[in-house]
Formats: sequence, structure tokens, C-alpha cells
Amino acid sequence: MAGSASGGPPGKPDASRPVTIAYIAESAGVSVPTVSKVINGKSGVSARTRARVEELVDRHGYRRPAGAGRSNVVELVFRELRDLWAVEIIRGVERVAREHRVGVLVSEFGLHDAGPRTWDDTVSRRPNCVLSVAQLSEAERGQLRAKGIPFVVFDPTAELPDDVPFVGATNWSGGRAATRHLIGLGHRRIGVVAGPEDVLCCRARLDGHRSALRQAGLPDGPELVVHADLTREDGWAAARRLLARPDRPTAICTANDLQALGVYRAAREAGLRIPGDLSVVGFDDLPVVAWVDPPLTTVHQPLTEMAAAATELALALGRGEKAPQLGLEIATTLTVRESTAPPGSELADR
Repeated sequence: MAGSASGGPPGKPDASRPVTIAYIAESAGVSVPTVSKVINGKSGVSARTRARVEELVDRHGYRRPAGAGRSNVVELVFRELRDLWAVEIIRGVERVAREHRVGVLVSEFGLHDAGPRTWDDTVSRRPNCVLSVAQLSEAERGQLRAKGIPFVVFDPTAELPDDVPFVGATNWSGGRAATRHLIGLGHRRIGVVAGPEDVLCCRARLDGHRSALRQAGLPDGPELVVHADLTREDGWAAARRLLARPDRPTAICTANDLQALGVYRAAREAGLRIPGDLSVVGFDDLPVVAWVDPPLTTVHQPLTEMAAAATELALALGRGEKAPQLGLEIATTLTVRESTAPPGSELADR
């Protein structure tokens, strides 16, 4: 019989029957209370049975009634709390949460945490919705769906399935705008401290940079690109490599503002003046970069607005509403300050 322990679960739900807890229980060959325990994140179910029930819940698209059993809380999940960047995101989430009279819970799940037990903390708390500033794995998405917890991915780091809601920024356009600004000032040898090659937004920013070079008829080879993590220290180390070249760049674009601050340090150590000897462009427009010396030209990524939009989307999904669009990209803009200028005449003549 379909759904029995011996026959295995059916490939598709019976169109004549609604997908209920009872249907999931019959398909899995277990009792209704067992399915209820799995859906509600309770203990007392073997790992094998739990996996079978969660697979059926996900396959058949079973959803608990919107809001059933969930707390009035938005859970904001970081893989890594990077202080300056995270503050802008938290500000946007809290602004919307106050308007909707819901609480905010901030969690950090390290990139190397030993898995399911840590993530189970969230599904067991049953927040109203989850806003993940991290790439959710297929297994993590399945856990949230099995518990009826809607989620939104903030600034995805990798390609997502079409049915996963997300909010991001126009990273490609931002990367192109930064490089076009430098080209317009007369720079022809532009270095890049790029982000990790496997991070989606960093790849998009680098692609935008290369597009601007090609449009201007400038070479876009790899010799002036150094990939680095998104930290001051790694930006400093990457910039030292670029500035040690005999044909060093007259300008450097970075994948984020923290890397740009590392470039500032490398330039000082090399005896170079910004922007007289070296122009620098960042990406993010964190509040602090308007106060460094000189104030940093950077691509404004509207982190607070992105976080607010992602929270609105997550709360709408939590209310059981159908989102008008699952993917949203918010425009970046270039903020020109004092770290960019035309190249010095002695460099331009080389």
C-alpha cells in the first residue's frame, strides 16, 4: 500500500486528498503525533524517521497555517558578525520590526559550527520568520520549511534556487560605476583588490569592473587583480602586492570598504599619497569611511534599506501573504569624496 513502511512514500500527493498531517503520517508510515513532533521541533523521534518526515513535508509542500505556533520575533542570522557592516543591517531590521511591533533576535552561527544542533536552536524557537545574512544550505532551508518558518536570504553569496526569496544589491552596476569614475579621471592602470572568487556579490563587482575596462578599450587581464578576504588585513596584504609591481597601478578598486582601509595603510607604508599618488575606491559606504583621511570615494550599498526591505518581505511571508516578487535588488550609487583624483603627471607619462 502506498505510504506504508514497506511500500515507501508516494511520489506525488493524491490529488483527491488535501496534504494534511494525517496524510504525511500515512505516507511516512508513522503516527500523527510523530509527525507533529517533527513539525514542532520536538525530541523523541529517531533521526531516520525525522529525516523521512521532513523529506515528505518538503516534497508535498505541506505548510502549517500561517503563524501557527510561532513566536512574534524576527530572527536575524549571521554567519559572522562583522561589526561595522552588521550594525547597518541590524538598524534596518529593527526599524521595520518596531513598526510591526515584533521583536528581533540576533544569532551568529559560525561558518565551521558542527551543524544540525546549532541550526536546530532556531527551528526549535519557531520565530515568526528568519532573515539570514548567510547562504542557507539546502538542508537548512528544508528544516525551516518543514517547521513552516518563512525565510529570506540577505545579500546571497551564491546562486539560489528560483523559489528562495532574497534581497540583494546591484553589485555589477556598482563595480562598473567605480571603474568608470576612475577611467573618467584619466586612470588607465587600475588595480583591483577583489573579494573571494566563490562569493557571488564579489564576482559581480569584478565583472562590472572588467566591463568598464572593455568598454573603454583597456586591457582587463588578471595581472592587476588580487583576490582577498573582506578584511582590512587582507586588503592591506593584497595592496602591498599590487603596489610592489614595477608598473604599479595609479588607482585601486576594492570589494568593500574594509579592504580599502587596508589599501590606505599599504599606501602610507609605501610612501604614497592618496589621492596624489594613488586613488582608492571602496564598496559599501560604511559611515566611518566619510571620516577617514582622506574621506573615501566608495560605492554606496544601501545596507539599511536592503535590510528593511528584506524584513518587510519576511514578515509578509510570515503572515501567509504571497510576495509580489521573491527576488529584489536595490540600486547602488557612487559616492565621490576625496580619495580619487586624476593620476599624477609623472605616473600618467610612464
